[in-house]
Amino acid sequence: MTAPTRRALAVSPTRQAQDAARALADAYDWVAEDRAEMIVALGGDGFMLQTLHRQLERPGVPLPVFGMNLGTVGFLMNDWQVFGLDARLSGSKAFKVTPLRMVATTAVGERVTLPAINEVSLLRETRETAKLEVTLNDRVVLPELVCDGILAATPAGSTAYNFSAQGPILPLGSSLIALTPISAFRPRRWRGAILPDKARIGLRVLEPQKRPVSAVADQREVRDVASVEIAIDRTRELTLMFDPEHALDDRITMEQFIA
Repeated sequence: MTAPTRRALAVSPTRQAQDAARALADAYDWVAEDRAEMIVALGGDGFMLQTLHRQLERPGVPLPVFGMNLGTVGFLMNDWQVFGLDARLSGSKAFKVTPLRMVATTAVGERVTLPAINEVSLLRETRETAKLEVTLNDRVVLPELVCDGILAATPAGSTAYNFSAQGPILPLGSSLIALTPISAFRPRRWRGAILPDKARIGLRVLEPQKRPVSAVADQREVRDVASVEIAIDRTRELTLMFDPEHALDDRITMEQFIA
């Protein structure tokens, strides 16, 4: 692609990111986000998720985002440097990411719909283990899962919380969802499932008063849920831009070989 002439900066509030933004502001021309063709995000993976969620909420087509790492891990980011930005943007490689849609119904009947780029997770709120019924396309596949929680991860998010919970890494573009239990107690041998991304996942909380559960879509939490429905949201699509040598699909593949 050619380097966009109208670029906006999205900057984490950390001092390091603010200092980097001043350096870029001196070296390049920038516009307000509502006039931009692309976003350059400065921060870590958490800030990148915030930036992407803001794009999901804006009217119209979400803008592509090129991130530069000024955080800790920076899995979703490119390397930070001031010079050569035009050439990097022109030579960058685009990756399409489709988010999950979580529809959570609380114990008092409120319905909350939220997108998730990495994962939707259900987590116990107290010392009591959670008890969940798991359905797939309206069919009960686990009548009772006793656990600390469960999560559904996209390929882009499969190397994050999902991987820490011993879930599988999914290649980008694989059209799969990882369904991974968190500290499952019963059934003891169930280690999760790899599902086609057309699957509709249902999670019903058993004994919600005695064993309350929260639902989290990336960084946004809904407390005291009674049930959660999870599916790919095919009406939305995000574009992440990467330097060819730091492309997201290669990073996801290589994560499987890190000791």
